[in-house]
Amino acid sequence: MIRIGALVAISILAGSLSARDIPAPGLPVSVIVTTAGQKSTPAPQLTVDDVLVSQNRQHMQVTGLEPLPGQRGLQLWLLIDDGSATTLGTQLADLKKFVLAQPATTQIGIGYMRNGGVQTVQSLTSDHQLAAKAMRLPTGTPGISASPYLALAELIHKWAAGSAAREVLLVSSGIDPDYGSGPDNPYLSAAINAAQRAEIVVYSIYYSAAGRSAHAYRQLFWGQNYLAQLSDETGGELYWLGTENPVSMAPYLDDLSRRLNSQYLLTFLAGPENRPGFQNVKISTELPHVKLVSPTKVYVPAR
Repeated sequence: MIRIGALVAISILAGSLSARDIPAPGLPVSVIVTTAGQKSTPAPQLTVDDVLVSQNRQHMQVTGLEPLPGQRGLQLWLLIDDGSATTLGTQLADLKKFVLAQPATTQIGIGYMRNGGVQTVQSLTSDHQLAAKAMRLPTGTPGISASPYLALAELIHKWAAGSAAREVLLVSSGIDPDYGSGPDNPYLSAAINAAQRAEIVVYSIYYSAAGRSAHAYRQLFWGQNYLAQLSDETGGELYWLGTENPVSMAPYLDDLSRRLNSQYLLTFLAGPENRPGFQNVKISTELPHVKLVSPTKVYVPAR
């Protein structure tokens, strides 16, 4: 039998526990993950049991895995840097073909980055013919885009959230005339944070900017680094061919189409903190020959 004294001690101990001593339940967080398997074989269908999520080296509970675009559909913005070299015109046929090949459940918007904002030439639409027809040559004016990262952040802030998944394809040199070149670009960081918080994946295709200064090694180096960081940290991909423009964007766009058709909306219970903020996460699978691509951080509300 348990003695009365022991029961009293247990009661006193329980009463002394404050709310902060009791582990808080996890908060549901969603991210888009992409299966990147071998190109020759389609990626296998994933289940909840196939995905591992860790936050600060602690395994988190996966509560949902929904194939995309599925019934949710997809909203995809194609953003073209208006300061790109006008030789980009030779790639418009491939870009239009890519737009026309997207599923009927995908809405596509077309915009041109200039003066730190986005000039919309076609708002999100399910009419892919209309979206393809809206594409034009970039103006080719050196530096007209100002910061492409300010433009991206502006688009994200104005982009109303709904049930559809949201993604961006950015065509740019990545050069930021507003900030210049060098590490710790605040406009880039703001764009990455905005995309991660809004659960938006950003893909990039490198294409050179107009003007002689855009071909300086330092400008090229940091422009490509910015694009790589942007895509890597949001769960996307940078497509590039060194400092040369691609002869054809078709291989890049074909790979992007495969990725868009191999995505899931993953929901898991994140460990809350005392205040809202970004938390590092690692998402993986033990399936052979399959890699999961996802954002490096998620935004977790306060508990």
